[in-house]
Amino acid sequence: MALLDTVRTPEDVRALPESELPQLCADVRDRIIDVVSRHKGAHFGSNLGTVELTVALHRVFDTPRDQLIWDVGHQAYPHKILTGRNDRLDSIRKRGGLSGFLRRDESEFDVFGAGHAGTSISAAVGVAAARDIKGEDFEVIAVIGDGSMTCGLPYEALNNAGHTDRDVIVVLNDNQMSISPNVGALHKYLGIHKKLTDVRTSPLYNKVRAEVKRLVHQAPKLGTIGEMLEHFAVRADDAMKGMFVPGMLFEELGFRYVGPVDGHDIEALVSTFEQVRRMEGPRLVHVLTTKGKGFAPAEADQVKWHAAALFDRDTGAPLKKASAGGLPRYQQVFGEALTELATEDKRVVGITAAMSTGTGMDIFQAGHPDRFFDVGIAEGHAVTFAAGLATQGLRPVVAIYSTFLQRAYDNIVHDVALQDLPVTFVMDRAGIAGDDGATHHGGIDIGYMLSVPGLTITAPRDADELIGLLRTSLEHDAGPFSIRIPRDAVPALPKPVAEIQAVPYGTWQTLREGRDVAILATGTMVNPAVAAAEALQREGISATVVNCRFIKPLDEAALERLFPHHPHVLTVEEGTVANGFGAYVRKAIDDRWPQVAGASMGLPDAFVEHGERAELLADLGLNADGIAARARALLGRPLRSLAETA
Repeated sequence: MALLDTVRTPEDVRALPESELPQLCADVRDRIIDVVSRHKGAHFGSNLGTVELTVALHRVFDTPRDQLIWDVGHQAYPHKILTGRNDRLDSIRKRGGLSGFLRRDESEFDVFGAGHAGTSISAAVGVAAARDIKGEDFEVIAVIGDGSMTCGLPYEALNNAGHTDRDVIVVLNDNQMSISPNVGALHKYLGIHKKLTDVRTSPLYNKVRAEVKRLVHQAPKLGTIGEMLEHFAVRADDAMKGMFVPGMLFEELGFRYVGPVDGHDIEALVSTFEQVRRMEGPRLVHVLTTKGKGFAPAEADQVKWHAAALFDRDTGAPLKKASAGGLPRYQQVFGEALTELATEDKRVVGITAAMSTGTGMDIFQAGHPDRFFDVGIAEGHAVTFAAGLATQGLRPVVAIYSTFLQRAYDNIVHDVALQDLPVTFVMDRAGIAGDDGATHHGGIDIGYMLSVPGLTITAPRDADELIGLLRTSLEHDAGPFSIRIPRDAVPALPKPVAEIQAVPYGTWQTLREGRDVAILATGTMVNPAVAAAEALQREGISATVVNCRFIKPLDEAALERLFPHHPHVLTVEEGTVANGFGAYVRKAIDDRWPQVAGASMGLPDAFVEHGERAELLADLGLNADGIAARARALLGRPLRSLAETA
């Protein structure tokens, strides 16, 4: 019987003899390898790197009374295993199963939901402030890492916490990686010192420090001698920090810095946390971990194994699985096309925010390394950085997940749109992102981009149109331009880039002519709309299908041609219906042709749970069957399935 089978809650971890902790860590690591090897896309490397850290935290701290707050939830599988969810781990990222991230409604041990990076310290300071207001007594621990320290928010939180002298513990999980390798000055700074030290946690050092502090507080009573003593004490403390502490930055922000500590030495971790727990005020523990620890292929290629495809758990060899005709994803088509377009146009530069592999920007990086910029998990900086490039005549293309780009909304509005700068935003994972769930679905970008004056919004129906819209964006000088791409395979292979022309600006494309209903579809919904129209035709319903590849601006000429010649209009988008494309186009129709009856389809005004992309779209009615059913309902026809019309 594995030791892990006897551990149901952190209380069981605290009850184990210390000698059994290494075996528990081995069992947890083995459990992660076993489960992730059978779950496509599950996060892997980061979780293997936090096994000992997680065991040590739950060993030393009285969770859930002590509040443990994780950053980037994809490093928290060991936490789920040790907090009563091990028996459900096989359901992770499946519809109705465990989330791949932290969720407050999933467990009392998940103090703060985490899907985006950089939030843990701010949340921890808030929890600690609430604790103090209520007169309660417990520890608050924020675990940040896996690239989150490249965000700006953690520094705002550190500055605030150090200034207020709030009693809070920050654990910096330094694995030198986010998804792609870490970038930035802080990463280099923390990497200078890798030797272990326990000087700052030793009882003797802290006793002497406390005694000196007491004497210094009495120094003003001693006149000039007191002033000299106070000055000497401050200089001596600074000298000690400089000798032993690589974390002077954190010390200057008001934190007691401890470390670095070997994040895979369970004995050292437990000892360090026990001593840190006895301290007071803001404390930061610097822990060095290895992403992919304990699984050789993942240690050797940490980028590839951030999230894993199906693989043999013993060898790491991939398990082949049939794909959609072997077709590439939109991200690959984008990366290859942008690389070729940048060869044609030397002004083109590529920017991403720690997502080079996810967005396809790694392809551009390989082709044009001198024109590629990964700014780390700093979306706001990425956008304003792009704005600066654009003022100098370059054509920046910023590729960021839709759900992450919303963090840079202020930068889009003030730094790009207000100055009419020609920056192209490629919004990856637009719409349903699949088993990453609610934190990663790109549902609201249409709504937030529509409200920005002068910003063009587009969505391609296939690979050719993606390339054509990229060309259009690079030729467009009148303000910012955005392109939505899904996390999906393209429906067909594209033609060579050189053969694809720019899509005429602001134009729609009529794919089928009908008379009963006009189906206005965007992006990924265009092809299902065509299939739905074909099914409706077989039962006597004549539908026009329009590829509304430009969401903003609307094709006014197409609207004038379509209405009032169609008595019904149905809009379909892979974005939220609230304030989306449907609402936008219906306003234009209602203002001029109020007699046209209509309906809108899209994502609900709610957060969509995780699951396979195709099954979630089907649940939402955003497939051919669902579109046909909605059209029948709009026309007052009986509901039927596509199978009945074949």
